[in-house]
Amino acid sequence: MIAPMSHQPVHAANLPKPIGPYSPGMNFDRLIFVSGQGGTDPATGKLAGDVEAQTEQCLKNVEAILNAAGSDLQHVLRCGVFLIDMKEFQRMNGVYSRMFGEHRPARTTIQAAGLPGDGLRVEIDCIAYVP
Repeated sequence: MIAPMSHQPVHAANLPKPIGPYSPGMNFDRLIFVSGQGGTDPATGKLAGDVEAQTEQCLKNVEAILNAAGSDLQHVLRCGVFLIDMKEFQRMNGVYSRMFGEHRPARTTIQAAGLPGDGLRVEIDCIAYVP
């Protein structure tokens, strides 16, 4: 008999708190769907400064959610990147490249008309798997 697939929210004490009625991540079988993460440090509640600092914090937040689900950045299959200003693409991309190293997930990057949170420059979501 094939076991039924199930989904579960990803929870851990050190994860960023959602600003709405959603989970930071959802685990479905071996897939993890991570909600869009902003550049707020969950320990301090403070938003990082420029787009580079926010991109790094976004990916640290994504990584914390992935770690709580038993995965990490090296198992990301796809990312969505939402920028307030596409002129900041190269600056975001430099940090993104450094954080992922040689791993190159599929990605879509768009300019958004607005993001939830005063001063938020970038938001990143992803789909990953548990190895």
